[in-house]
Amino acid sequence: MLRALLTWRSLRWQIAGLAAAAASVVALVIGVLVHQSAAARADEVGRARALEALDTVAETYLRTGSPGAGVANSVPDPLRQALSGGPGTSATWYDTTKPGAPWMWAAEEVDGVVLAVRVDMGTDLRSLQTEDRFVVKATLGTLVLVIVVVALLTELINRRLRRVAGTALRIAGGDLDARIRARGGDEIADIGTAVDSMAASLQHRLLGEQRFTADVAHELRTPLAGLVTAAELLPESEATDLVRDRVRVLRLLVEDLLEISRLDAGGERAELTGVPLGELVTQAVSRTGLDAVVETTGAAVVRTDPRRAERIVTNLVQNAFRHGGPPVEVTVSGPLVHVRDHGPGFPPALLAEGPQRFRTGTAERGRGHGLGLTIALGQAQVIGAQLFLGHAAGGGALATVRFPPAENR
Repeated sequence: MLRALLTWRSLRWQIAGLAAAAASVVALVIGVLVHQSAAARADEVGRARALEALDTVAETYLRTGSPGAGVANSVPDPLRQALSGGPGTSATWYDTTKPGAPWMWAAEEVDGVVLAVRVDMGTDLRSLQTEDRFVVKATLGTLVLVIVVVALLTELINRRLRRVAGTALRIAGGDLDARIRARGGDEIADIGTAVDSMAASLQHRLLGEQRFTADVAHELRTPLAGLVTAAELLPESEATDLVRDRVRVLRLLVEDLLEISRLDAGGERAELTGVPLGELVTQAVSRTGLDAVVETTGAAVVRTDPRRAERIVTNLVQNAFRHGGPPVEVTVSGPLVHVRDHGPGFPPALLAEGPQRFRTGTAERGRGHGLGLTIALGQAQVIGAQLFLGHAAGGGALATVRFPPAENR
């Protein structure tokens, strides 16, 4: 949750940023309009004051022949040029050319004499600047408030999206019964409905595939049993040995298919007990009849199902010999079992997507049905162990099984 709050790429902050940008544009437009309106009002008030002062000076001049106080000694050229209308006309000019406070000038020609006055606009300018600062502060405060409010309001959207993402991850992890069951008629509900529909379709197809695999394996058992019996009754010859070998391969394949179907059905239950891991691995490798090097250092007592654990080790060793290269080394350390070969290593697709039935990866990994690692992974999940596949330092494939320690009961 905290990480999502601090991630600027989060949808929360993207929406808040868009809202802040929209509020900034609105505030900028309003600020400019307010500034222009206030400036125009101050200009209008300044002109009115200047003209009023000019009227007073003109009346004094007409009455006494002297302009009196307040008349400028010199008339700026821009103001003089504005009096081109002739006698009786007046003009104003906003003087911002000199440093300090600006001035509003007003001038009028009376009896051939140009009378000019100026009014200090400093107070008006400071008032305008004060209004501008207030608008800026109000805008910044509003932006902060908008960001906070929008970020809080988008929590409901983020929560729904996280729920959709979490359910999708559960489905990807194998929980095909997970559903979002979204409510409402918005886009997020549409996404949730689409994910639920996808999960239901995927579950239906996988169940169909599992039933097909189980049905095929069961249907093959009866004719296979007869085939095994018939092969044993054949007279000894080179052809008989070849037939018996192929029948043995077929029998193992059917047994693997039946085991996978049981694992897929999720009905397998482990009988956990405390087992010395070193002895279990040594016996399992010995039963394979393969020339693997076993090294035990600090092996632990683990809580596992001995039959299933032996099945995992056997499959990993056989896979190393079938698809890798000698020597094959089996190392037991604590609750870990490492099976390493010196072949080309696991193909990238297998490491990225995990073991898949009837898929062995690249040709250099050898031939096979791709069932050994699939069964090992399925049995590991049943007994609560973890199977990791990777590359060994110096080359070759490395499979590591982490068994749960016996004390974690």
